[in-house]
Amino acid sequence: MMMPVQKGKEVILLKKLIRKYGHVWMLSYAFIYIPWFARLQENINKPYHVMHTALDDMIPFEEIFIVPYLMWFLYVAATIAFFFFRNRDGYYRLCTFLFTGMTISLLVCTLFPNGTDFRPAIDPDKNIFCYLVSRLWSIDPCINVFPSIHVYNSVGVHIAVCHSEELKKHPMIIGASGVLMVLICLATMFLKQHSVIDVVGALLMASVIYPIAYAPEAEKKKKYETSF
Repeated sequence: MMMPVQKGKEVILLKKLIRKYGHVWMLSYAFIYIPWFARLQENINKPYHVMHTALDDMIPFEEIFIVPYLMWFLYVAATIAFFFFRNRDGYYRLCTFLFTGMTISLLVCTLFPNGTDFRPAIDPDKNIFCYLVSRLWSIDPCINVFPSIHVYNSVGVHIAVCHSEELKKHPMIIGASGVLMVLICLATMFLKQHSVIDVVGALLMASVIYPIAYAPEAEKKKKYETSF
């Protein structure tokens, strides 16, 4: 006799969860990005356009930058999680920014295979940082580098942080985010993961996608302010 009542409660609970967390659907983009990127990474033995400038040769290899480089994964994931639970509009804008650029990057690498040719020989036994870099290079070939997603997503995350009304109350968090963003961008070059061209390409792409993801927010605020 109690089963229909129990099922009714479960249905109500499910509806509440869908209403509260239904925006999780955007994360299904991972099922598009990961297989596509993995397929591109298999092209290591195929010809590709080398991204290399004279400026790249002037930048020294500094293994210590593996620290901010690896922090990128937590930086992006934690920010997406924050907006997922605290600000749905900010979450949609952040995901729109990230996933649009990531898709463009996949298309570029598919139609214009690219990579670098300036990774130095390193001794993984020198220190823990060199060991981590060697491990990174063993699983991440020097292809599909333009534009740099590490740089692009770092910029996107920091933009989202700066747009958050809640986080604006904590200037130290915004400042720390800005410092980490810069360190991650530098890390891509000091670790010889990316060419300067890849970094510039990512910054240019971010400047193009930014108004698409965030201009409506500014327009919305403008209409709100002029209504009084």
